[in-house]
Amino acid sequence: MRWAERAEPARMQRIAIVSPQPALRRTLVEVADAGVVQLDPPDRDTVTPPEGDVGPAEAEIAGFVRSAVVRGQVAALAGWTPNLAVSELDARLGPGGGSVVPLPRPRGVDPPTLLRHAGLSRSFAPLVATYGTVPYADLDPTLLAGLAYVVMFGVMFADTGHGALLLLAGLLLRSGRIRRARRLRPVWAFVAGAGLASMMAGLLYGEFFGPTHVVPVLWLSPLDHPVPLLLAGVGLGAVLLAVAYGVGVANRVREGGWPLALYAPSGLAGAGLFLALGLIAGGAYGDLPVVIWIGSLLAVAALGLAFIGFLAVAGGGGAGASEAFVEMVDLVMRLGSNVVSFARLAAFGLTHAALSLLVWDGTTGLWRRGGVAAALALVVFVVGNAVTFTLEAVVAGIQALRLEYYELFSRVFAGQGRPFEPWHIPLVDEEST
Repeated sequence: MRWAERAEPARMQRIAIVSPQPALRRTLVEVADAGVVQLDPPDRDTVTPPEGDVGPAEAEIAGFVRSAVVRGQVAALAGWTPNLAVSELDARLGPGGGSVVPLPRPRGVDPPTLLRHAGLSRSFAPLVATYGTVPYADLDPTLLAGLAYVVMFGVMFADTGHGALLLLAGLLLRSGRIRRARRLRPVWAFVAGAGLASMMAGLLYGEFFGPTHVVPVLWLSPLDHPVPLLLAGVGLGAVLLAVAYGVGVANRVREGGWPLALYAPSGLAGAGLFLALGLIAGGAYGDLPVVIWIGSLLAVAALGLAFIGFLAVAGGGGAGASEAFVEMVDLVMRLGSNVVSFARLAAFGLTHAALSLLVWDGTTGLWRRGGVAAALALVVFVVGNAVTFTLEAVVAGIQALRLEYYELFSRVFAGQGRPFEPWHIPLVDEEST
C-alpha cells in the first residue's frame, strides 16, 4: 500500500445485504462471522425481548431479521463496509443465496472511519483515538501527531542518560519479555521514540544524568543560556503549528472544498494570518521594512477572509457583524497565545536541567568528603535521578499531550467522525459443541 493511501481512511461503500427471506438468518450468520460490515442499527420498533433461553448473539441476529426490509420473498439490510471487502463478502454469501449490492452514499451522511494503521502508526494510534475519531473526509494525522509528541517530550526531558533508560524500556516492551507489561506492548514506539528524542536533546545540552560532563555540550547549556532556549522552543512550536495548519488546510479542502478552506480559521485564513505574523516578526527582528509591509498586507487579507467566514456562520446582519468582529479579535489573541505557549518546551527543559544540577551538586559535594559521605553520595545520585526521572517524565508527558491537543489538533480537526464498528460474532461449529 502506498503512503498516500495510508494517509487517509479506508474507502467505505454503502451496501445492502440482500437474501431470500427464508435464508436471511443464515446470511446474517455469515455476515456476523466475516466481521466486515457495520449494519444500520435495528429500528426501536423491531427490537423486542428475546423469547425463551436465547443467548445475546442469537438475540442480535433475531433483531436484525425483524428489522430487515422485506419485499415479497426478498429481505435486505443496509450498512457500510470497506471497498476492498465487497467482492470477498459477496462471494462468501453467494452459496447461501445472499449477495452484496452497492448503494449510493446517502446525502448528508458521512461514512464511518476506518484507519489503516501499520508500523509506527499503529503504536501512535491511541494518541489520536483518545482525542476523538478522525472524520471520514480528513487525512489521518496519527504518524505526524506521534512524531510531534515524542519531539516535544524529548525537548522537555532532555537528558542522554534518562533518555537511554526510556529507549531501553521501549525496546523491552516491544520484545514482550516482561509478562506483566505485555499489555503495554502496543505503545512501545511512544516510549522508545521519547527516549531517543530525549537522548538527542541531551546531547545538544550536554546532559547525562545531569551536568556530569560525560557528554560534551553540542549546542548550549540550558541554565547558562535560558533566553536562546526559550526562543528556540517558540521557534519549534512555530514549525509544528505550520505543519498543523498545512494538514488543516488539506482537511478543510477535503471536507467542503476550497470555499470552506479559504474562510475557515483553521484553513487558509488562519494559515495566512499565522504566516503574516511570522513575516512581521521576522522583518522587525532583521530590520527589513519590505518584509514587514508584505506581512502586514497578508495579515489584512487573512483577517478579511476570516471575518467573512465568521460573518457567514453568524448569519449576517448587524449582530452577526459584531459577533464576527469579536471572533476575529479572539483569533488573533489565540494565535499569539498558541505560539507563546510553546515556550513551555524550554521552560520545562530548564526545570529538568535545574533538578539534575541540584542532584549532581549534592552528589559531588558529598563525594569530596570521602568515607561514609562518599557512599551517601551514591545514594543521593541514584535516588535523586530516580525522583527527577519520574517527576519530569510525568510532567513532560502531560505537557506534550496538552500542546498536542490544544495547540495542534485544534488546527487539524474541525469536527469529529464516527468509528467503523463492524458487527462481528465468531461462527461456532455446532457439531463440535
